[in-house]
Amino acid sequence: MAQRAVRGIRARSPALWWQVLVVLALAVGVAAFLSVAVVGHKFFDLEIYHGALRYWAIDGGEIYDWIKRDTRYGFTYPPFAALVMLPMAYLPWPVVLTISMAATVAATALVLWWLVDPVSRRVGWTRWYAFAIAFCLAAALEPLRETADFGQVNMLLLAVVAADLLWLAGRGSRWAGIGIGLATTIKLTPGFFILYLLVTGRRRAAATAVGTAVAATVLAAAVAPDASRIFWTEALWNTDRVGELGFISNQSLQGMVARLDPEHPSLLLWAALVAATLVVWARRSRSAVAGGDETTGLALTGVAMCLVSPVTWVHHLVWLIPALALVVDNALRAPAGSRQRCTLLGFAAVTYLLLTSRLVWIWEYGSAGVAGFLGANAYVWASIALLIALPIRFGRRAAQRGAPPQRTDGTVDQAR
Repeated sequence: MAQRAVRGIRARSPALWWQVLVVLALAVGVAAFLSVAVVGHKFFDLEIYHGALRYWAIDGGEIYDWIKRDTRYGFTYPPFAALVMLPMAYLPWPVVLTISMAATVAATALVLWWLVDPVSRRVGWTRWYAFAIAFCLAAALEPLRETADFGQVNMLLLAVVAADLLWLAGRGSRWAGIGIGLATTIKLTPGFFILYLLVTGRRRAAATAVGTAVAATVLAAAVAPDASRIFWTEALWNTDRVGELGFISNQSLQGMVARLDPEHPSLLLWAALVAATLVVWARRSRSAVAGGDETTGLALTGVAMCLVSPVTWVHHLVWLIPALALVVDNALRAPAGSRQRCTLLGFAAVTYLLLTSRLVWIWEYGSAGVAGFLGANAYVWASIALLIALPIRFGRRAAQRGAPPQRTDGTVDQAR
């Protein structure tokens, strides 16, 4: 038996070393790419958090009055977010920076593990190898680069929402919804997932999310009444605090409409596009959850949220990562060499390269003409394509309800 074990280790050694070399080569390549691709925002947003919180907690000022020097930007998150971030005010800048980077890396790793590990186990890949490849590739994505470079909280919120939907809800926990509620009180846009819970019939989880958000908001109002009053009556409605809607980084439907006519963006056109997006999202999300595919529901909702939000900066597009990963997952479910596998892998590759390229910034100072309209909104088109084309899988829950489980190529498959 010992000899067989030794022979097994020797047999695996060449493959292991090749995997290590591939990961190291990819990591070096990505690091080299990042050394030239990172713009150098110098943790602009993190500096705002740190400065505003110190002004509030230490200097005795009002958090929403603080403006970063030589800019018009200040703290824009709800008061509960300020309470969560409050320890930052008492820490030196290097420690704050280290914690921010470590938290972003940890949240990214957690989300990718949830997305990639089931694929690697199903396909038979070495689990650490598949995860390492995915992590390196994700690091090159512009939204993730921007999140780290700005010192933003996007990946942390994605991890909290994903934990809620893929862990709590997946286990039937009575606490399902609490993560979405907390994320909503830190940054309002994840509140879109409360609508997702309602659309897919999870009223209890939706009530938990709403109750959590209300409780956190009331707590913040009790601890910081002045900050709460100013945020909900003034700061929330001051759009100048977040930037121009037509700025090239705003890759939402509203940003696209604003770039068509920056002086007089059409509210009617934006409303029509949002309504159409919501219809497509609601129908597809309900189908996904009815078939037992919560991960696809999460991915579709993240994509739709980016489209319908009035402001979706490029760094917010980390919410597209689950959808991109699922395109690859669905490609690998299709028969080897099939047209569907090739199409989905091609779609994933093109979308990945697009979201790595910084293509939209070519039109930062003007997007006139057809080429400008198409190029300046390239990430919007990618989001729309993911919303429409991401396959929906039907598994065990569909079988329990009497519907034949299907594969992503439309053929009947066995429930697992």
